[in-house]
Amino acid sequence: MAELEAGTARRARPLSPHLQIYKPTLTMLMSIAHRITGAALYFGMALVAWWLIAAASGPNAYAGFEAFTGSIVGRIILFGYTWALMHHLLGGIRHLIWDTLHGFEPADREMLALSTIVGSVALTLVLWVIAYFAMGGLR
Repeated sequence: MAELEAGTARRARPLSPHLQIYKPTLTMLMSIAHRITGAALYFGMALVAWWLIAAASGPNAYAGFEAFTGSIVGRIILFGYTWALMHHLLGGIRHLIWDTLHGFEPADREMLALSTIVGSVALTLVLWVIAYFAMGGLR
């Protein structure tokens, strides 16, 4: 009662909508994935730096890098890095399309988001198949 008299009563503040209110949409998930792949590319640059430093340091250093990337764990990381790169690239192209003031209709947004997913998986697989055969394929 004393709070009301002193004029310090708490007013109800408007609440910001949150995930409990919004139904997840494909475009929302693609926005989240774009941010995650951006972070993955940031940390994945350590792998690129390791590759370049190993190449400049000589055969023994490069052999260590090859041993890691030739392992199952290394290949999984490289595959994930490749997918993150392709997904982030296509997400950037999607944003570039939006910058031209196109693709804002609901059907267009969904098509662009779906194209980002399908395209990133397809490009990753194509790149890995090309690299596999360029490296000698089945020996």
